[in-house]
Amino acid sequence: MRRNLVLALLVVLALVTLFPFLLVALNAVKSPADYAANGPLGLPESLHLQGIVDFWNRVDFGLKLANSTVIAGSVAVLAVGVSIVTAYALGIGRIRGRLWIVAVFLLANLMPQEVLVYPLYYLAKEVGLYDTKLAVIIIFTAVQSAFGTYLLASVLATFPREILEAARIDGASRWQVLWRVVVPISWPTLSVLLVFFFIWTWNEFFIPMIMLISNDNQTVPVALGVLQGQRLMDATAQSASALLGILPAVVFFLIFQRTLTRGIAVGAIR
Repeated sequence: MRRNLVLALLVVLALVTLFPFLLVALNAVKSPADYAANGPLGLPESLHLQGIVDFWNRVDFGLKLANSTVIAGSVAVLAVGVSIVTAYALGIGRIRGRLWIVAVFLLANLMPQEVLVYPLYYLAKEVGLYDTKLAVIIIFTAVQSAFGTYLLASVLATFPREILEAARIDGASRWQVLWRVVVPISWPTLSVLLVFFFIWTWNEFFIPMIMLISNDNQTVPVALGVLQGQRLMDATAQSASALLGILPAVVFFLIFQRTLTRGIAVGAIR
């Protein structure tokens, strides 16, 4: 009885969580006349995909999608790489002043982006990287790796010393211990960070809005925000834009859902 009650509660919570996404998808396939006649909660009389097509062409969504994918994918891979190297030095290498360094990484995660944007803007201008995807990749690699380092340093501090000693007895260097022992064993945790870094970077709006001003370099969230700010779309077109903006991240999450679940389960067991 209790198990059925918990299951029913979880189903209700899942429906509540999915309701905004389902509402957006429902209104994205309505015509403006259908929306005006039946409202946002009414079922569509027929599938009307012209709003999605018009929005795709209006903002050159394919280009924005490619920009977001390149930036988010690059940041996810680079941030995980930087995080594991720095966390290896802090968690396993036990360098002097470890606690203070970890505290600095923690403070870096607490700083709001509004405080960072002017120095980043100025530095990007000075080195000629303003309005380039590379500038945004560098910025978010640093931001995400600060969190990754803080998390992984704590995880690697509890890494079994027996495994490390066995690898060193076999003649492995520090780099070999890192890439052949630590990384494979820690891969479930790294895969979770990879997924989160991708989604977090994909959803970033403020810094890309400041750093990417040309239409050819803009990401999906920036394109959506700029177009909606111009008040040129009706409710169905706005729903279509929201659906197209959310869908890639949802697809990415579904593809790596098993990896994410496995990584969280392994972390819980540890």
